[in-house]
Amino acid sequence: MLNILVCCANGAGTSLMMKMTAEKVIKSLNVKVGKLHHCSLSEGKSAATQFDVVFCPLNFISMFKEAEAKGVHVIGLKNVMSQAEMEEKLKASGVELN
Repeated sequence: MLNILVCCANGAGTSLMMKMTAEKVIKSLNVKVGKLHHCSLSEGKSAATQFDVVFCPLNFISMFKEAEAKGVHVIGLKNVMSQAEMEEKLKASGVELN
């Protein structure tokens, strides 16, 4: 069961839309999810180690180096609304999906 965090700059509009995209990806891949949370980058940076996967805009992945070092899969997205990109990168990340 995966715990997934989606982050954007302010944690309002974009991260909510990213969360909705993640829900579609999860459903299409039939992934069991324990927790799916969206928030701002500042909150996400401090909470990231409590999650298995973090999605964020590509230009912010460097903020999550500490979480990555602790085994969190940090996935940067070029198009944060792209279901295809999110699905492709989640599959390629090496995360156990079932």
